[in-house]
Amino acid sequence: MRTLIARLITAFSFALTPALASAGEVEEQARALKRASDAVVGLRVQAVEDARSASSLGLLRQGSGVVIAADGLVLTIGYLVLEAEFVELLTEDNRRVPARVVAYDSASGFGLVQALVPLALEPVPLGRVDALAAAEPLVIVSGGSEGEVGMARLLSRRGFSGWWEYHVDGALFTSPPRQDHSGAALFNTRGELLGIGSLLLADVPGSGAADGRAPKRPGNMFVPVELLQTILPELRQNGQSSASRRAWLGVNCAESNGEVRVVRITEDSPADVAGLERGDRIVRIDGRAVVSLEGLWKALWSAGAPERAVTLEIERNAQPQTLVVQTVDRTKTLRRPNGV
Repeated sequence: MRTLIARLITAFSFALTPALASAGEVEEQARALKRASDAVVGLRVQAVEDARSASSLGLLRQGSGVVIAADGLVLTIGYLVLEAEFVELLTEDNRRVPARVVAYDSASGFGLVQALVPLALEPVPLGRVDALAAAEPLVIVSGGSEGEVGMARLLSRRGFSGWWEYHVDGALFTSPPRQDHSGAALFNTRGELLGIGSLLLADVPGSGAADGRAPKRPGNMFVPVELLQTILPELRQNGQSSASRRAWLGVNCAESNGEVRVVRITEDSPADVAGLERGDRIVRIDGRAVVSLEGLWKALWSAGAPERAVTLEIERNAQPQTLVVQTVDRTKTLRRPNGV
């Protein structure tokens, strides 16, 4: 079914192209999109029983990934494979292929898994967003026997800060929204991979949203694959990039009108031990004013070793307080399968 839809998308994309395409160009593009569609697989993941991430992500997770190397290496979104015990790849022709986690990279948000038996699927090439033609349509593909293909357009590209101690530069924001976004693949019309699906958002910023000129609308955030190209050897060898070895507080925060407040605290995390509470406004970190999530996270990560004392100046019930938090390396807190 996905192959037929991909061919229809090819014809539709050429209808939007100003230049007249030859029959050979149409066929070449159809082959590229078929390869792209075939390379997207479903993921079924079972996390370890005592996974810290189970409270927010659950123990059983499902999403997508895309084959990026001839040896069966699959790129997905990291939270699907976080603290995974069992990983299974689901192909469009209903094969179930066991796999193992190669990398979880908290800095970029990527995850890598390796098929344990041959997938016999051609890998996709990696593309660049800056090579997109003006108003070029994009293609989103999710995996497995129930995978879907759909059109999308790029609304904007900008930094994104998550409430869970996460920031990525150059995130891709697309519309219309897709519910099957987790690990879904974002392609250009040449079948080149541009991004991996991360989030469904109610308010996706347009290209002029920063100055109020463009309305916000529902859509998705994709992590750009350009971030992968420089760190892929490191992920294969070490299971993470060096940027992922950084300080962790264990808080979820929200930003509003120049204020950053705590909305959730991970049990037994450094923030919990230090006495941070839900509703606290974080005013300064190590003397630096905090007015945005991006500023908070970047100050936390750039100021020193992953395990160190961090001074937070907060406001609680309109009263100032100072807390000292002993941060930890996030990777050391993750649960692993028995024997690993």
